Amino acid sequence: MSAETSTTDRPTYVLARAEVRAVERVSPNFVRVTFGGAELDEFATPGNVFDARIKLIFPPASGILPDLDRDTDDWWGSYLAVPEAERGSMRTYSVRELRVDPASGTEVDVDFVLHLAPGLSGPASRWADAAAVGQELFVIGPRRGAVGHGGAEYEPGTASSVVLAGDETAAPAIARILEDAPRDLRGVAFIEVPSADDVLTIDAPAGVEVQWLPRSDEQLHGLRLIPAVLAHLGDADATDDVEVADIETEDLLWETPDYSGLGEEIARADAPTERYFWIAGESGVVTTLRRHLVKDLGIDRGQVAFMGYWRRGVAMRG
Repeated sequence: MSAETSTTDRPTYVLARAEVRAVERVSPNFVRVTFGGAELDEFATPGNVFDARIKLIFPPASGILPDLDRDTDDWWGSYLAVPEAERGSMRTYSVRELRVDPASGTEVDVDFVLHLAPGLSGPASRWADAAAVGQELFVIGPRRGAVGHGGAEYEPGTASSVVLAGDETAAPAIARILEDAPRDLRGVAFIEVPSADDVLTIDAPAGVEVQWLPRSDEQLHGLRLIPAVLAHLGDADATDDVEVADIETEDLLWETPDYSGLGEEIARADAPTERYFWIAGESGVVTTLRRHLVKDLGIDRGQVAFMGYWRRGVAMRG
């Protein structure tokens, strides 16, 4: 079915069996995997991708992907209907790059962070570390023409400048946001990564300063990111003794200008905001920055997206 064909009789999301077409170790802790295949040809987000999230289903221990119904919108129910030992593992990732070509078809690049230390590695990291051309998994994402920016949260509205901040798990989304952004965008992006060798090339607008913040081996997530963001915002006193919030719940912090996972009412500002904040990564780090920005600095909740992508010490499921 072509992009021009009506999709009203098709599921709004694509559940595609995709093959690995290329694998590139772009840095010590990042591997870029390119997915393609005929079932991906209806996958796309209209216009710019920004921080669009997709789901990946990795094979179980047997290496055999489950038989899932690809013609239903209830992809979650189709996945859960498979016995747990046979369904494999589902994880959420950002699109690093999306290419739609009438000749070669649709290709999706995903940058995987390799957490390979004992006790920290999960099925996604292990799969990505050993990924090879020809292997297959399932990709779930918006169907072209059926979903407007499915999974994307980046919505700066009329803001003339942005502050983007995240750890290595948010680096692919930040990179895609900056490469899709208008060339006259102004602002700053803070990206904390495991090492200086993990600094990657981003085609950012000239008016956006990209600050890479490599950690040392003994540093926890956030100990470079939090002070950098707060210093930029003029909260110098808060940078002296940084303490990352201790999260008591397994629920990830997720708040945008339109939604609050905490159930808080969000009042949108009457006047257009001049600055928009997008902050993602480890949930305790994001929570710490939320407290400083909203409670200490009085930044309007309607200007910020706070997104906990993962939580230290907890194996994420989905």
